[in-house]
Amino acid sequence: MIEVAFHFNAPDKLGYVCRFVRKALRHGAQVTVTAQPGVLAHLSARLWKSAPSDFLAHAAPGADPQVLALSPVVLVEQATASPHRDILLNLDEAVPEGLEGFARVVEVVSLDDMDRAMARNRWKDYAARGFAIQRHDLVLKGM
Repeated sequence: MIEVAFHFNAPDKLGYVCRFVRKALRHGAQVTVTAQPGVLAHLSARLWKSAPSDFLAHAAPGADPQVLALSPVVLVEQATASPHRDILLNLDEAVPEGLEGFARVVEVVSLDDMDRAMARNRWKDYAARGFAIQRHDLVLKGM
């Protein structure tokens, strides 16, 4: 069964995604991030300059299939476009299609009211599909 986790109350959603990706890579995981093109472009820029001394290598949307296969982090509009199946990090408004092949699905939710409302809809969708959902409150964790 796929693990689904919601990470709530991210004050800087893309900043949190960068930290999450860095941690996943340290553990040897491959990460697929799904979102709309504009969000992916902003995330790509953030990943390249996530810290002064490092960057998080990734394949941007439209990359050659060979580059996608070799990149530990893949940014795509559709989960099915990724060759990886470890972690699917969804930044889109809806539950991603093709999530069935992934070991874990992670949803990051900001403090924005609209983002929270869309996350509630995704939560209901995952629950209706029978997925057990974990909740991680980033305020309580101190990020």
